[in-house]
Amino acid sequence: MAPNLRLNAVAFISPQNHPILIRTFMKQDETAIKYHYIAHTSLDVIEERVLASSKSSECYLGLLYSMEDVAVYGYITPLKVKIVLAAALTDAVARDVDINMASIKTLHMAYYSAISNPFLVLHDSSGAIHDTSRPLLAGSPKWKHLRRRVDEIARIVGNPSDTSTAAG
Repeated sequence: MAPNLRLNAVAFISPQNHPILIRTFMKQDETAIKYHYIAHTSLDVIEERVLASSKSSECYLGLLYSMEDVAVYGYITPLKVKIVLAAALTDAVARDVDINMASIKTLHMAYYSAISNPFLVLHDSSGAIHDTSRPLLAGSPKWKHLRRRVDEIARIVGNPSDTSTAAG
């Protein structure tokens, strides 16, 4: 990632638009709900971009939108898992070239590695009589490996070592 952008949060969202993991890298826990909101509102923009370019095989969606102090970038995997990055918006103009594709692809590979675990059950069958395909809840202990990898990637990108969780 470019030195003028700082990663504030990363969200992994399932193809059914259920949050898999929303990880924040801010010291204040009260801002965690803000990044849940950002992750959910970015789904509308991602859906518009995917429908507009239905034949395109491009995974990187670029800058989705920017708010007061956050620039939101999107990536969609071939299996329709959405990765949303929220970066701090500084005085510099947020451009697509500011996002390092290696960081996004590393996050994608961390997710791929987590779901490649043969012992990870991707669907929660507890208490669901009629709904046998209910996905794991965001922040489930089963995603411990993914949370640890996302934290490592965030440290490499240049964030402080202390992290808090919004859903996990």
